[in-house]
Amino acid sequence: MISRLLPGAVIERPGSSVATKTGSWRHIRPERREKLSPCRKACPIGNHIPRALDLLAEGKLQEAAKVFVETNPFPAICGRVCYHPCEQECNRKEFDEPVAIRLLERFLGDLIQEEARPRKPPSDPEVAVIGSGPAGLSCAYHLAKRGYGVVVFEKKPVIGGMLAVGIPKYRLPREILEREVRRLEGMGVKFLTGREVKDLRELKDFKAVFIGVGATRGVELGVPGEDAEGVYQGIEFLENLNLGKEVKVGERCLVIGGGNTAVDCARCARRLGCSVTIVYRRSREEMPATEEEVEGALAEGVKIEFLAAPVAILTKGGRVSGVRFVRMKLGPPDESGRRRPIPIEGSEFELPADSVIAAIGQRPDLSFLPPEIEVKHGKVVCDEWGRTSLKGVFAGGDVVYGLPERVADAIGSGRRAAVAIDCYLSGKTPKAEEPSEKVEFKNLNLAYFTHLPRTEVPQLGGEERIKTFKEIEGGLNASAARQEAERCFSCGFCNQCDNCWVFCPEMAVQREDSEYEIDLDFCKGCGLCAAECPRRVIDMVPEG
Repeated sequence: MISRLLPGAVIERPGSSVATKTGSWRHIRPERREKLSPCRKACPIGNHIPRALDLLAEGKLQEAAKVFVETNPFPAICGRVCYHPCEQECNRKEFDEPVAIRLLERFLGDLIQEEARPRKPPSDPEVAVIGSGPAGLSCAYHLAKRGYGVVVFEKKPVIGGMLAVGIPKYRLPREILEREVRRLEGMGVKFLTGREVKDLRELKDFKAVFIGVGATRGVELGVPGEDAEGVYQGIEFLENLNLGKEVKVGERCLVIGGGNTAVDCARCARRLGCSVTIVYRRSREEMPATEEEVEGALAEGVKIEFLAAPVAILTKGGRVSGVRFVRMKLGPPDESGRRRPIPIEGSEFELPADSVIAAIGQRPDLSFLPPEIEVKHGKVVCDEWGRTSLKGVFAGGDVVYGLPERVADAIGSGRRAAVAIDCYLSGKTPKAEEPSEKVEFKNLNLAYFTHLPRTEVPQLGGEERIKTFKEIEGGLNASAARQEAERCFSCGFCNQCDNCWVFCPEMAVQREDSEYEIDLDFCKGCGLCAAECPRRVIDMVPEG
């Protein structure tokens, strides 16, 4: 047989040092580019979830935990109370079930026992933080990491804001919150409890101020009789419980509202021994509370009456005796995007009650702000970095949203503000990270993945739950956590699977200490490395 060779081609014999450089044939070449996983894009804090889970799957537990605390000071808290948008966007849900990211974050957060230390000793206090909720604590944490001296002013007797007084203990045990706060104290952050800032000018000696006072004022029902004994604001009810104060609910409690605060109040009232009914003016589809919280309430015996709104609190001897409601029907969507509830004429009915909890919304108290700070629609106006209209003053969390948002959103806003404060004090301009391509499910090479069931954890039964404020959900052990982490697709993140190195026909992919380089002298642009990459880390791009 006659072999036909290209002019100038050289045959490489076994053991020969002569190699055929095929790079000149190429019109496209591979480029290794880390992409953005859907879970990371959805995370309000910006946690690098694939990197943490890859380390966890390798058994490098402390290293994995440190990935979370690079961005999130409170993984043990978020691992319990976060609404986990990361899981809602997880590509794995299209394959079988989403990775249990929140449980894995909780596992890693619980591993972190030691107190974090600042990179350099903190200076004299330079930054004041008003409010010790998740936004304020996050801002203080990230400033302390940068070496700034921080003082946190908290008007309540405990640290944590809504984490301490607004979230029930069955969701967030207080010892978990206290441990996370101790880490900040170990970093040099100073806390002043029982210290309300009534005028922002009190803090004129600080170089920068962060406002994170939250949305702690309840919205009134606006119906006759709501000043009767036995009528509580939702946040007032939760705060009194969390601070160990006596709360009398009687045998029958009505909770007005459909958000997470309403559901928290209802589940707490059940634990105080009474029957509880939530009354919400829209349908379940429009209910803003998270599905798992609603399901938890139903499992504990809470009843829900939909499409009804209060028109009057009924009283007897100055104390609540019931509520008069009107039936509602749903009309066209309103400004919230949900269908507007419309009263049905002649449909009034009454429900008896020994106590009523109004949980229809909360708003910030901005009475301490000077006129120089722009406020619109009851919330502080600022840019994406938390910069307000007053130089040196920043804001984040619910005071910016104008209503209670989620813990992770507040933590993320505190982190961004800390970056902006650092830039402000050092004369720099904050810059957003360059957006990168998000890896879609269709981009993955599924040939390398097998179907695996999602790891579940034990929970207290409904009957057992209502007898105690003990934490409902159990945690993962190390073996189960590693097993669950192995389910992660590592979308857009190279976890050294070696496919590019193994499949390259030209041996153009070089590997050294788990790092890869592509020798373009030998790569002919066949694209096999990109095709066999399970995670879409390699792209084929035009030459030149």
